[in-house]
Amino acid sequence: MTKLLQWLFALALLGGTWATLTLNLLGLNLLSPPLHQVLWPLPTYLLVTFGCYSLGVVGYRLATFNDCEAAARELQAQIREARDDLARRGMKF
Repeated sequence: MTKLLQWLFALALLGGTWATLTLNLLGLNLLSPPLHQVLWPLPTYLLVTFGCYSLGVVGYRLATFNDCEAAARELQAQIREARDDLARRGMKF
């Protein structure tokens, strides 16, 4: 099972549970009115929480991104070599 299918299965399971409890599809009246009021906006809260978590992870990974000094020097050398080659062929910079 791929990771996408795992996520879709979990979301379908959570969505089905949320819809069953929120819309009282079984007719069991399991939730008191205060819990019912909290359950309605729960998907929105979860989406906002996921967005904040994602921004935090991207920010952290960006802040701790490793520089590759050797690769940067190699790339600069290749750029100089390409410019010299183009200059020999008549291109002006």
